[in-house]
Amino acid sequence: MTGTHVVSAFTEDALGDLDATGVAERIASGEVTAGECAEAAIVRLERVNPALNAVEYKDFPRARERAEAAEGAETFIAFRGVPTAIKCNIHVAGMPLTEGSAAIAPTLQSVDGPFTRQFLSTGVVPIASTTMPEYGWSASTERSGGSVTRNPWHTDFSAGGSSGGSAALVAAGVVPIAHGNDGGGSIRIPAAVCGLVGLKPSRGRLLGDPSSGSAPVKIVADGVLVRSVRDCARFFEAAELHYRNPKLTPIGRVDRPVQRRLRIGLCMDSPFTPATDTATRQTVNSAAEMLESLGHSIEPYTPAVLPSFKTDFEDYWSFLAFAVAKGGSRLFDGFDASRLDPLTLGLSRRFVRRSYRTPLFLARLAASGRVYERGFDTGIDAVLTPVLTHTTPRIGYLTPDQDPEVLLDKLSSYVGFTPMHNASGAPAISLPLGQDPDGLPIGVMFSGRRGSERTLLELALEVEEARPFSILG
Repeated sequence: MTGTHVVSAFTEDALGDLDATGVAERIASGEVTAGECAEAAIVRLERVNPALNAVEYKDFPRARERAEAAEGAETFIAFRGVPTAIKCNIHVAGMPLTEGSAAIAPTLQSVDGPFTRQFLSTGVVPIASTTMPEYGWSASTERSGGSVTRNPWHTDFSAGGSSGGSAALVAAGVVPIAHGNDGGGSIRIPAAVCGLVGLKPSRGRLLGDPSSGSAPVKIVADGVLVRSVRDCARFFEAAELHYRNPKLTPIGRVDRPVQRRLRIGLCMDSPFTPATDTATRQTVNSAAEMLESLGHSIEPYTPAVLPSFKTDFEDYWSFLAFAVAKGGSRLFDGFDASRLDPLTLGLSRRFVRRSYRTPLFLARLAASGRVYERGFDTGIDAVLTPVLTHTTPRIGYLTPDQDPEVLLDKLSSYVGFTPMHNASGAPAISLPLGQDPDGLPIGVMFSGRRGSERTLLELALEVEEARPFSILG
């Protein structure tokens, strides 16, 4: 660790400061073993987690077993033997599924879910599960009673959410790749505030987890948080070897920057709120200027969303919270509704007051994909926006212990740019291209049509090459 508020696990061990691809190459060459990498990650985790509080459950014995098994696995597997961590809201055999909630008994799962199997097929070795805010409602990994996950760039600030634990571990250098999922920005937000790369894929790109299968509008997508674009691209290439959706254009191997010059729409004002702070605007404008210098065309763009989108998405959040509060005993082992945090209960009560709107907001959200795609009818190839309307807040600003209506207003204003891609099913990627006055990362976001991940990744490679990302070293 360096600095009073900075938490870094990077050191000269088997992992070094390498990304996941670099670690995999070291293992494949025989320079290090998967076991040595697992032990290095375990040591790093034990060293920095007391300061970060990013770990939900430690699974070191199974990690050592998996690492040993990886030694005899095929060498062409993308991330063979690379240590990782998995967010605590998917089914992983031998780990508890807690959804970040005290209301769920921490029962060890007996089988892997479909996405878990796809993730493990890339060769990764999980060492732990990671923290999240209760049920992923919040953009900050803070729980009722004061349990918080801290940003390794500055521990007074939020690590984002809801995949905040995974982001904190990757940014701090504990593991080079970690699982996250995104139902309103939950991969892109922690990526933006922790200085990482995070791609929310198109709806249906990857296999889903059973826990999200019954939702009337499929807003959640799984993915990874990483420190390089090549890791992100390599993950999706490897994941397609396990399962490829025949309805989507394949991503395939992405190993060079985009070759053609693109028409890129620039949007600073989100459908949720027009306010974006100075540091965020400067970062996005700087990215636009860089893209123009590379020969891309930048033009004004307004997202194609219905006027009611903000309220509809808030109502859907409330609907899902109501489903948990009233039906949790059918969904989760040992569920105790009396232990739900104030945000979940407040959102549930909000739904009861507004339940008469349910058929309307569900219908409008279901149509979001068609509406969103119209925004690309002019020939725009990708859209550049902020990830968030302002820089990451201090711990406590988004605590779930405050008035739920006040917190909902704060969250809606903060995450103004991300939910449209969840409702529409479109892909979007966060890249770390700036820092605020406190030295905390600021992310920018590129998004596109459903199925356009390859274009976004090629563009991201070019951006990374032109402006290399900073990591905590």
